Amino acid sequence: MSGHSKWSNIKHKKEKSDAKKAKIFTKLGREISVVVKAGGPDPDVNGKLKDVIAKAKSNNMPNENIDRCIKKASGELGSDNYEEIIYEGYGPSGVAVIVETLTDNRNRTAGDVRHYFDKFGGNLGQTGCVSFMFDDKGVIIIDNEEGQLDEDTVMMDALEAGAEDFTPQDGCFEIMCEPSSFAALRDALEEKGYQFASAEIEKIPQTTVALTDEKDITLMNKLIDMLEDNDDVQNVYHNWEE
Repeated sequence: MSGHSKWSNIKHKKEKSDAKKAKIFTKLGREISVVVKAGGPDPDVNGKLKDVIAKAKSNNMPNENIDRCIKKASGELGSDNYEEIIYEGYGPSGVAVIVETLTDNRNRTAGDVRHYFDKFGGNLGQTGCVSFMFDDKGVIIIDNEEGQLDEDTVMMDALEAGAEDFTPQDGCFEIMCEPSSFAALRDALEEKGYQFASAEIEKIPQTTVALTDEKDITLMNKLIDMLEDNDDVQNVYHNWEE
């Protein structure tokens, strides 16, 4: 989950191998575990769990996997303890990078993340060094590759449901809102029958930077790939205009 080419990232993930899908399910399982421990196993009461379940379903995670993760986190099947740690740093040519992790071993995760930054032309920074460059937003992506949806209708439905921004893109619609409005917006659009390619709270860069040096572009791609491939890493955000 990174950068501005959200739709291309989603399509790329859909095409990944079963091994990659299993890794995504593992990360979603950790996220479910954390929110269940914090707010309980009932999604009608625990709004964050409801959000993560919606995210899991948009990634085609089977219902039985979701149920098993909830039962495990609530103690019915034993449980794991994960800690949320956020790392901030710079990629090649000063690209701002935020890495959200859930880990049961902070020393391992910190070592891995620092290694990736050092290896691919960046450096890990202090907490707060780049987070001020990003805003938290609810982001919903609706697939329209077949052109089956009417743009004006989707836009009106989204705005009436509380969206603050609607952007038609090649093959999809991107809808944004304040985090406080996210659950209501998602539920309203769901009730109208829309299916989401993605629906979650994300960190959106206030401004973006371009990389022109081919070496920097290669290093930045490798940094993102290595971070996203790590089981402890949940999300990677950056301000590189890909």
